[in-house]
Amino acid sequence: MAFDIKLMEILACPVCKGKLHYNKERSELVCNFDRLAYAIHDDIPVLLESEARHISEDERG
Repeated sequence: MAFDIKLMEILACPVCKGKLHYNKERSELVCNFDRLAYAIHDDIPVLLESEARHISEDERG
């Protein structure tokens, strides 16, 4: 089973409540505003700020 991208319509960044973008290559949900990437484990997004990875300016997309 793969991550259901239809969830993108209802998911939001837990920090700023903004739109998240799906990075299929890294299996992450990315918030460009906060420069945070949230991992997806076993097809479940881990939307915890404490677990998020900070992304560089070059990674923003």
